Amino acid sequence: MSDLLSIGIAGLSAYRNALDAVGENVSNSQTPGYTRRRVVLEQSQISSRGDIAYGDQVLFNGVHTVGVERAWDTFKATEARYATTGAARAAVREQWLTSVENALGDNVAGVGASLTQFFNAANRLAADPSAPLGRTEMITALDSIAGTLRNSAGGLSRIAASIADAADGDVTAVNAAIAALQDLNGAMRAAARGGSAGASLADQRDRLIETIAERLDVAVAINGDGTATLKLRSDTNVVLLDGDRAALFSTARALDGRVSLQVSANGTIMPAPVSGGRLAGLVEIAASVADRRAALDALAADVATTFNAWSAGGLDANGAAGGNLLDASGGAAGITVTITDPDLIAAATADGRPNGNLIDLEAVRDASKLEERWGGIVSGAARQLATAKAEAAASAAWRDLSRAALDEVTGVDLDREAADLLRYQQAYNASARIIQVARETIDALFAAL
Repeated sequence: MSDLLSIGIAGLSAYRNALDAVGENVSNSQTPGYTRRRVVLEQSQISSRGDIAYGDQVLFNGVHTVGVERAWDTFKATEARYATTGAARAAVREQWLTSVENALGDNVAGVGASLTQFFNAANRLAADPSAPLGRTEMITALDSIAGTLRNSAGGLSRIAASIADAADGDVTAVNAAIAALQDLNGAMRAAARGGSAGASLADQRDRLIETIAERLDVAVAINGDGTATLKLRSDTNVVLLDGDRAALFSTARALDGRVSLQVSANGTIMPAPVSGGRLAGLVEIAASVADRRAALDALAADVATTFNAWSAGGLDANGAAGGNLLDASGGAAGITVTITDPDLIAAATADGRPNGNLIDLEAVRDASKLEERWGGIVSGAARQLATAKAEAAASAAWRDLSRAALDEVTGVDLDREAADLLRYQQAYNASARIIQVARETIDALFAAL
């Protein structure tokens, strides 16, 4: 009878644990980062013994709980992590390249339109070089050129600063996640293996790893005690977390707005060659924006040099040699118009042609190709954005598919939980019935005495 009672009691305990796991799954079915649990049940040890009266006996000891197991697939988890890293990098590139295209603003109020407006104003003034309105129109066009260059340069400058700030924010998030994961590793070592607490800690561990992987390309190894070891996937010599050793990231900003990453580990600071994640995208875009700013500064300098040289080759309305029209010594962000008097437009030439210098401006236009150069800057940014959009779409699709594949393993299916609930309830009731039968049998035996 004692064996029958122990079988029933063991069953009640085991199936109660299983029902608790089902309840936890159902209550957390919509919790982000939660991994489905299942209780591992095992038949209790079967033993045999000799008995004086009956000979050998086989003792069945019921069922017991081995532990709580998380539904997990290491391969699919690794695939989802790599896909998340790639999608995050692509999304950042698309986001900031869109801002770059908007800052360049190739529209009716952009640099290219302003350059065309200046050349067209010169052509109109050539028909009547003494017209005050035509001269004023040329100065207005110069103001427009300087203003649009300043606006574009200012927009790119703000984007560069925002990119650096975003990199600082992501570095702070990475450092915080690594520090939290380091503390969690200690808790994982102390947690009992196969328990519900250990499963909850493993969920927290995986969420922290995902936070890091969204920003960095990491290679992850899960040790036998559940702790995590992290290295840079692009350079496995850079250890981010190993036991109690944790690395610390930082950013460095160059004067032109470029951003680089550094990692400090074991007292040594070294470059962090990241190739994936948000931080990799930000480093790449910071370099791209710096290149655009340099190209814009070069264009502003050439615009000023070209127009000033053209002005110096002619005579203004007072018969004096034309002076400088633009000052680009401060780059595109500081370019200014140096004249305000319409009479200072050098329309004439020294050989007596009142509109000769204006006519010569068309040859300068063809030779300098300033409008084409601006178009090249804009089209280069547009091509880069188009490539980034295609990459972002493909990466997002890969991420979504890989996450869906992982979710098929780790996610909670309420239909399956309902089936398990019914099955475990029946097993629980059966265990209770075993105890009832044992009690009734004992009562009958005592009643017969």
